[in-house]
Parts: sequence; C-alpha cells; structure tokens
Amino acid sequence: QARIPVNLNQVTLPVTDFERSVAFYRDMGFTLIVHSPPRYARFECPEGDSTFSLHSVAGPASSAGVVVYFECSDLESRVQQLLAGGFEFTQLPVDEPWLWREARLVDPSGNAICLFRAGDNRKHPPWRVVA
Repeated sequence: QARIPVNLNQVTLPVTDFERSVAFYRDMGFTLIVHSPPRYARFECPEGDSTFSLHSVAGPASSAGVVVYFECSDLESRVQQLLAGGFEFTQLPVDEPWLWREARLVDPSGNAICLFRAGDNRKHPPWRVVA
C-alpha cells in the first residue's frame, strides 16, 4: 500500500467549562499559544512538537471512549507535582501489560487523560507488526 505523508497536528477536546479547562491544562504545565475565549484555546506540549486544543460545547462533552495520552519522561515526579498541586488521579502510576507505565485523571469536562512513560515500547513493542 502507498504511504500517505501525514503527521498528526493536534487533537481537539470538547469542553463544557472553557475557563476552568484552560486553567486545568495551564496548571498541568502546557503552554497556552492561542486563547480565543469563550470558544477556543490551543496548547503546546512541553516536549516534542505536539499541540492540542479545547473547543467549547453547549452540552456534555461527547468524548466517551476517547483517551488523550501525554508521554512524560519523568512520569513519577510529574504525577507527584500534580498531586501536590491538588490534581486528583483516578489511577496512580502502574505498569500495564502492554509495557507502558500509566497514570490517569479526568479534566473538568470529563475527558479522560493518561500520562504515561513507554520508552521504546511506545512505537516498538515486542508484538509490533513487521512491515
């Protein structure tokens, strides 16, 4: 099959409380690069070249089943910093069977967030399909 030259630019999360959500992600350590209240905000990740955005929605966020993953090379210390800052986790760091260490929390609009460390297993697990 032909490969299509694409790169994931960003993911947009639906939010029901715009300002509270902007504060949540700023407090997590993301850099706010676009702020267009009350509908849109965009953030840069502290490492790499990824971005994500928030977009206001009128009703409940319809993100059931969606989990946003943010990789942290310093997962343990990052989780401790967030806990000290008042963040509540639904799961503290745990080694998962898929060889990632993950911690989970929920943003103010109910979006599931996973902070993880995977190293080489992020893209090259032992069961990776051989091309």
